[in-house]
Amino acid sequence: MKKVLVTGADGFIGSHLVEHLMRKGYEVKAFTYYNSFNTWGWLDTFPQETLREIEIFQGDIRDPNGVREAMKGVDGVFHLAALIAIPFSYHSPDSYVDTNIKGTLNVLQAARDLEPERVLVTSTSEVYGTAQYVPIDEKHPYQGQSPYSATKIGADRLAESFYRSFHLPVTIVRPFNTFGPRQSARAVIPTIVTQLLAGKETIQLGSLTPTRDFNYVKDTVNGFYEIAVSGRTIGEEINIATQREITIGDLANELIRQINPAAQIVCDTQRTRPEKSEVNRLLGSNEKIKRLTKWTPQYTFEEGLAETIAWIREHMDSYKTDIYNL
Repeated sequence: MKKVLVTGADGFIGSHLVEHLMRKGYEVKAFTYYNSFNTWGWLDTFPQETLREIEIFQGDIRDPNGVREAMKGVDGVFHLAALIAIPFSYHSPDSYVDTNIKGTLNVLQAARDLEPERVLVTSTSEVYGTAQYVPIDEKHPYQGQSPYSATKIGADRLAESFYRSFHLPVTIVRPFNTFGPRQSARAVIPTIVTQLLAGKETIQLGSLTPTRDFNYVKDTVNGFYEIAVSGRTIGEEINIATQREITIGDLANELIRQINPAAQIVCDTQRTRPEKSEVNRLLGSNEKIKRLTKWTPQYTFEEGLAETIAWIREHMDSYKTDIYNL
């Protein structure tokens, strides 16, 4: 592959993937969400000399014609565009079906006609729901514990069907919880860090007992790259995980210790998921990705946290710390 399309390039993981692929020597076409402000999301923060090397394509993943146009002339596709906030999916599930399922179908249909060498479809550890056993490998049952996770399950199964029905060179990439610079405050680590850096003495969170398996974003995007260049990953679904878990409460206490030891945690019921919707435990197996690719984590959780805190400290004006961010 020489030229690749990244959908969702304007987002958190997508923008890091664009940088990673460019460092690896790829020509990148960045699919960004069309808007009348002509903003390109996080790509707007890139240096001008970097932006000049990226082909920007503004469109809407829900529109099959735009997706097909964007895919013309590329050798590979990294499909990351999605709606991902779980609380927002509770009251706007239609938009998740349109974006996550129909958007993925648009990518698969266009790829079927245009025949790129590789198509990577982004999944999520949320498709597994609460762990029925650990570590969670790729054979773990699926459970739609939120409208968001249900749409991602649907998108994954569509991707599988195109591999099985049409020999499309699809791989389903399933990152566990990714964190790092540029992540929005709807995610737990920026939620905690921004409240602490804003000087708040009470840190508002939802449930403290669930565990998560946190990937630093630079390890996540390297996982995408290693999966794409491996000849053994077509037709597979592959976790990107650290095989290490931490409770939200322990995470919050560690961040409090690092930033403001005087702060206290307060449980905010507005931030608590419905009981049967909460994913209580996520601990992923990375045996498969290590077996099929050259990937291995390059960052410890502590190193990733340090880089994330430093970045958020420099960009506090990007966050609204007085509201609950869906």
